[in-house]
Amino acid sequence: MVMVHTKKETPSSPHILNTSANLMGLCFIILTSIELLKIKTTTYLDEIVFLAIILFMSSSIVSFLSMKTTHKTSIRLENAADYIFLSGLIVLFITAILISFDFVG
Repeated sequence: MVMVHTKKETPSSPHILNTSANLMGLCFIILTSIELLKIKTTTYLDEIVFLAIILFMSSSIVSFLSMKTTHKTSIRLENAADYIFLSGLIVLFITAILISFDFVG
């Protein structure tokens, strides 16, 4: 007997929506910290963090839309939200590396 496994049984959209919103808040805290610490090359950091905010906001919107659409469209939107979310995580990771190793300043 051949068993067919689907990629995932439970939707990840609610988790993506929740986590994206939280990480977007973290990005706003990072932007505020950059301004308070008066880091000299804020333009680069500001732009990188702003990109992360855009990615997390896009991920939240696409994730929300995937919960409100039909099954076939929902799967495509959920996959798109996954990739957008992963991109935001990568950008946030790069930001953390730049701040941690003092590459900006």
